[in-house]
Amino acid sequence: MRRTALLLAATLLAHPAAAEVAGFELTARAPALGGRSFGAAGTAEMITGRATLALDPTLPQNMTIVDLDQAPRDAKGRVGASTDVVILRPARPNGTLLFEVLNRGRKLIPGWAQDTQAAQGVRLQQPEDAGNGFLLEQGFTLVWAAWQGDTPRAANTPGLDLPIAAGLTGFSREELTFDGTSGPKRATLAYPAADPARARLVMRTSADAPPTTPAGLGYVFIDPSTIEVTPPENASAAALYEFSYQARDPKPFGIGLAAIRDVTSFLRFDTTAANPLADNRPARAIGLGISQSGRVLRDYLYYGLNQDEQGRTVFDGLMPIIPGARRSFTNARFAQPGRNPGPQFDRLFPVLQFPFTYPVTTDPVSGKRDGILLRCSTTNTCPRIIQADSEFEFWGSQASLLTTDGAGHPIEMPDSVRLFLFAGTPHGNVFDAVSTTRADCALPLNPNNGAPTIRALLVAMQRWVAEGVPPPPSRYPDRAQGTLVPAAEAYLPTPALGFREQLMLATWHEQTPQGPIIRGQYKLFVPRTGPDGNAVAGVRLPIVAAPRATYTGWNPVRGLSGPQDLCTQMGAAIPLPATADPTDPRPALNTLYPTQDAYVAAVRAAAEDLVAARLLLPADADAAVNAARGGVLDKLRGR
Repeated sequence: MRRTALLLAATLLAHPAAAEVAGFELTARAPALGGRSFGAAGTAEMITGRATLALDPTLPQNMTIVDLDQAPRDAKGRVGASTDVVILRPARPNGTLLFEVLNRGRKLIPGWAQDTQAAQGVRLQQPEDAGNGFLLEQGFTLVWAAWQGDTPRAANTPGLDLPIAAGLTGFSREELTFDGTSGPKRATLAYPAADPARARLVMRTSADAPPTTPAGLGYVFIDPSTIEVTPPENASAAALYEFSYQARDPKPFGIGLAAIRDVTSFLRFDTTAANPLADNRPARAIGLGISQSGRVLRDYLYYGLNQDEQGRTVFDGLMPIIPGARRSFTNARFAQPGRNPGPQFDRLFPVLQFPFTYPVTTDPVSGKRDGILLRCSTTNTCPRIIQADSEFEFWGSQASLLTTDGAGHPIEMPDSVRLFLFAGTPHGNVFDAVSTTRADCALPLNPNNGAPTIRALLVAMQRWVAEGVPPPPSRYPDRAQGTLVPAAEAYLPTPALGFREQLMLATWHEQTPQGPIIRGQYKLFVPRTGPDGNAVAGVRLPIVAAPRATYTGWNPVRGLSGPQDLCTQMGAAIPLPATADPTDPRPALNTLYPTQDAYVAAVRAAAEDLVAARLLLPADADAAVNAARGGVLDKLRGR
C-alpha cells in the first residue's frame, strides 16, 4: 500500500514550472538483476519512468534547436515532449551519474564494458545480464533516456514522443536498397510527401557509380508515406536507389538532444520528491555514447546544449566512443538521425559536417570558422572530453580530421580534451569474437575490440571529474609526430595484405532537390604502421603490442577495387608468417617468439606497460596474460 502511494505521488508531482522537466511519472522501482551484489557497491535497483519536457523556445539555451519555435506550444509558450527513462543504481553509488546515449534505442555500454552479449546488455534483467559487473562495481548510476524520435518502441527500448511542426515543407531524400529479387519493392518514407509530382528517382549500380535512370526503373506512390519502386531488369542487389521529394510536417528532432540535457539535469539538481534520485543525488555526470550515439554527443556539445535552462553545466565529462570526425543528421529540418554514411551506403547524407574537431579552426574548403567547443566556451560550460576511436574510423569515418585541418595541417587539442586510438581494431565486436570469414569481405575479419581500454578510460574519467586527477596523455596518430600519414605511406609493400589504399573520402556537399552536389574535398590521413603491419600509435593492447597477426581497421570488398570499396565497419586479421617468407616482409613468428614462454613474456611486458600508463586495469592485464598462456589471445580460431 505504501509503495502504491509513493508511485501515485511521484506520478502527480510536477516539477517547478521554470525547469525543463515539467513532470516525472515513476512507473516501476524494484530490485534489479535478480538481487545480484556488486562488491562494495552492493545490490542494484531498477527505476523506470517517463519524463515530460517543457522547452521555452525563447531561451538562448534552446535557440539552436532547429524548428523548436515552429512546434505547437502550451499556454505558457513551452514546447512539450516526453521520453522514457531507465535508471540502474547500486545501493552505494559513487556519486557519478553515467548517462549512455542510446544507439538506435539500444543500450551498448553494458555489453562493451561488462563483456555481455548484446541482447543481455539491452535486457538487464537476469544476474548474468550484468556480465562481469564492472559498471556497477565501480558504483556508477546508469541512466538511459530516449533521444531519437524515429526509433520505434520495442521491448527494453525507451521511446521519445515529439511534436510535429505541421505545415512546414521542404526537400528530403531517401537512399534505398533492395534484395535483388525481381518485382516491385515497397519503401516507407521518412516523411509524408507534400507534392508527389515533385519527386525524382535515380539509381546507382554501386556507391561510387554516377546516378542514372535506366529503362524499366520506376515508382508509384501508394500513399503519401509509401512508395513502390520497380527496379530495372537484372538489377544488382548492390544497387542504390535515391529518391528525392518535397516533404511535409517534420518533427524537431533536435529536441532529442535537449532530452539528454534535461533528464540529466533533473536527476542531478532537482531536490523535490519528483526526482527518483532525490534521496542521494549524483554529484556529477558523465555522458557516453558509442558509434551513432558518440556522434550525437558531439552534436549535443556543438549546439551548446551542455548548459541547462538554469545556466548550469550538465555533464562534467563526455566520452564519445568511435565517432571519428563525424556528427549526426539530427538537428535539422527533415533530419534522419539513423543515417550512417559508410563506404557502401548513405555517403552523401550530411553527417560529416564542419567543424570536425574541438578547437576553433578555419575550414579551407568552405571558408567557415567554427569548433565543437565554440558555444560552450562562451558560457563556460565545456566538459572534459575523452574521445576514443577504433582504427576503422580512420578508413571509414574520416578520423584524421580530428587532428588536422582540411588541408592536412596539424591541430593541437586543448588540455580539456584527450584522444585515444584503439590500435588494430575494427568499428566494434562482441567481447568473445574470433576471426572468421565473410563472403563479401576479401580478408579474414578482425576480432579485436577496445573494451579493456574503455574500462580503463572510464576509471580515468571518473577520477578526472571527481578528484581533478588528469587522465593519461592522448595516444592518437599525429601528423607532427609522423604517426599519421597519407594512405600510400601507411604500409610496407606486403602482398599478403592486398592493400589498395582504399578509404572513404571526405567531401563537402550541398543538399539540393536535384541531389547532393559535391563542392569540395578534404585531405585525409591514416595511422602509420610498423614492420609487422600494426599501427605504431594509439593504445596498443597486448594482442597488438605482442602480435601474432597484422590487425587492420580496413577490409576490402571481395571482387571490387574502387577507391572506397571497403566492408563497412570491418577490419582484417592476417597471421604473421610462421617462418621467414621472402614474399612477406613482416617478421616471422619463430623469430619474434622462439618459445611459448617468450610469447607469454612479451604479452606480460606489454600489459604491465599499459597498467603503468593507466590504460589497462590490472584485472584485464591478468586476463591477457592468462589468454596468452592458454593460446587464445590472438583470437585467430574459427577462420
